[in-house]
Amino acid sequence: MQLTQIRNATLKLDYAGVRFLIDPMLSEKETWPGFPGTARSHLRNPMVSLPVSVDELLDVDVIIVTHTHQDHWDEAAQQLIPKDRVIYTQNESDAALLRSQGFTAVSVLADANVIAGVSVAKTDGQHGSDEAYVIPEVAERLGDACGLVFSQEDEKTLYVAGDTIWVPPYAESLEKYTPDVVVLNMGLATVDGIGAIIMGKQDALRTLEVLPSATVVASHMEAVNHCLLSRDELRAFVAENGIQDRVLVPEDGETLNF
Repeated sequence: MQLTQIRNATLKLDYAGVRFLIDPMLSEKETWPGFPGTARSHLRNPMVSLPVSVDELLDVDVIIVTHTHQDHWDEAAQQLIPKDRVIYTQNESDAALLRSQGFTAVSVLADANVIAGVSVAKTDGQHGSDEAYVIPEVAERLGDACGLVFSQEDEKTLYVAGDTIWVPPYAESLEKYTPDVVVLNMGLATVDGIGAIIMGKQDALRTLEVLPSATVVASHMEAVNHCLLSRDELRAFVAENGIQDRVLVPEDGETLNF
């Protein structure tokens, strides 16, 4: 497989000959304001430009939207993606939203799916702490987000964990699917008064404690205002813990081959 880190959580994946685009955020640099009530909300998003053209990004077979937060599915994606493209969402609510935006080939992921011959499992996560989800307005804002496990007999198993913190469903997915490669959204996105709503550097270490032979790939970094963990800080942490051979921190536009 070829996995390209595009920007934020946007990934391009060539897996068993099928080309996937995951969580397209296609806006030009600094198009929209920072997320209110989050860290560094004075900064505009996206903080960096796309490393490749939109046309190149959209040269894919399937699009998967793990959830519809603006940094995963933005207005530019809604405008630039042809309305007849095949798109999968995590649930019927998100599918209804995309259909209301004019998209005509939207399907809802089941727990287990076969997409163009590739097995794609949908996994659960939690986009923030238990304490955050106790507060109704915060729970509504955070919503649901899914992960994805790609498998095929000629490929290594890939787990794209999605926007989640370390919760039992994440650990259970590691043990159930024993992925060879795990993509973690680990920019430590932080909401005022709530704390982190995605993973941080410690979660790379914890993941390797569960699956010592796995390779962790860091994503969702340095592109939106509330992500506080930098690539340099993560690389330093990885080196200090002697796991630099198992944790990859790609730059935007960098392609990894597995």
